[in-house]
Amino acid sequence: MRPEDKDLAEKAKHWVELGEEDLRVAKYSLTMSSNVPYRIIAFHAQQCAEKYIKALLVLLNIDFPYTHDIEKLLKMIPEKFNIMPQMMNAGDLTDYAVAKRYPDYYEKLSEEQALNALKLAEMIKEKISSIIREMGYGSI
Repeated sequence: MRPEDKDLAEKAKHWVELGEEDLRVAKYSLTMSSNVPYRIIAFHAQQCAEKYIKALLVLLNIDFPYTHDIEKLLKMIPEKFNIMPQMMNAGDLTDYAVAKRYPDYYEKLSEEQALNALKLAEMIKEKISSIIREMGYGSI
């Protein structure tokens, strides 16, 4: 592995580790016996997806803007990875990054919405992880 590839792999690994933290927090929050914070679960699901996408973009040496827009980030992944057709609803996560977290845009989320957000995040995680393995980086 070239030194610059090693640096990219290390940066991508950090993105993945942070994404995994978000996923663990989201899943753990579901175990609460009352007052389950569905908005927070959806937020962490969005963050997990965003960080996995950014990990792949780092490995591909693609500069990305400061954004939480999942669809915009996914569109930056080269077409050869054929990711967009499988991620039709992934853009639904974007609203959970900011808008649903503040009083001006407050909307109570349901368990179903939170579970769907988690499902989308895990779908992105699995697809991105698969691509990373195919690129020869193991599980980073």
